[in-house]
Amino acid sequence: MKTFVTGATGFIGASIVRELLSEGREVRVLARPSSNLANLNGLDVEIRLGDLLDPRSLRAGLEGCDVLYHAAADYRLWTRNPEEMYRSNVGGTTAIFEAALEAGISKVVYTSSVGTLGNPGDGTAGTEETAVTLADMVGPYKKSKFLAEREAERFFALGLPVVIVNPSTPVGPWDIKPTPTGKIIVDFLKRKMPAYLDTGLNLIAVEECARGHLLAEKKGIPGRKYILGNSNLSLCDIFVMLQEITGLPAPKVRLPYAPVLVAAWLNEGFSRITGLEPLIPLAGVRMAAHHMYFDSGRAVRELGLPQTPVKEALERAVEWFRMNGYV
Repeated sequence: MKTFVTGATGFIGASIVRELLSEGREVRVLARPSSNLANLNGLDVEIRLGDLLDPRSLRAGLEGCDVLYHAAADYRLWTRNPEEMYRSNVGGTTAIFEAALEAGISKVVYTSSVGTLGNPGDGTAGTEETAVTLADMVGPYKKSKFLAEREAERFFALGLPVVIVNPSTPVGPWDIKPTPTGKIIVDFLKRKMPAYLDTGLNLIAVEECARGHLLAEKKGIPGRKYILGNSNLSLCDIFVMLQEITGLPAPKVRLPYAPVLVAAWLNEGFSRITGLEPLIPLAGVRMAAHHMYFDSGRAVRELGLPQTPVKEALERAVEWFRMNGYV
């Protein structure tokens, strides 16, 4: 069985590839000519150069494949040109699904995000069925992923056997960029995190998130969504865990929300003029207004999603960042 993976050079995608290889699967990956291939070094994969916005490269990449994992996404909390993100996340998803439908792919696993799901925001965990609209989405990343998920549903209605997975906040090795969450860990290690906001996240080990993708291929029902998450933790709780792992002191000062929001508005305005990435992304601050807690019970019950302690994942993340020169 040959499997095609998009986003394989990224954080979740690289772990999906490793899980597939551990099962003896034959893996082909899509990579742009400009992609950093470090996450694939030493792996027995076939690399096809192409782009999600180049239909010919997608058709060629899918030729002879049975399964598609579409994990590619433009994941940034800020961009000077939001249209680029929509082209990648929405247009790219449409293009790969059109090619997959044409190729007769037998199963598709689409990597969405819990950011597309409804969340009560009061500490109550959201589920796959919590009510949500486009108006609830904060920033171009969430909006583009919400629209991309609607494309996945549209192609399912057209006959594409696509299972949607909604990862929460994965942590662990291979966070090469790093992701916004990985940057929090790196900033903590570099003592650049003197204070925090009162917010919360759902964490999962990136390896278990990847395993959840494979379980979705094997056991997931096409057209159905599965939250791939584990533990709901406040940001303060996460910093306490990092303190226990590293011996470095957790920040003690909790910042009031309103002044940070004003600072983010000003910082982003400056970034729009200069093109420099903001130190305080407005979308991140607006998201932090709510505890982004989610219930992964469906994936645990129906897929058998593992739920090992997330502290172990944080330990692996710390070790990886230290070993790879981020600190």
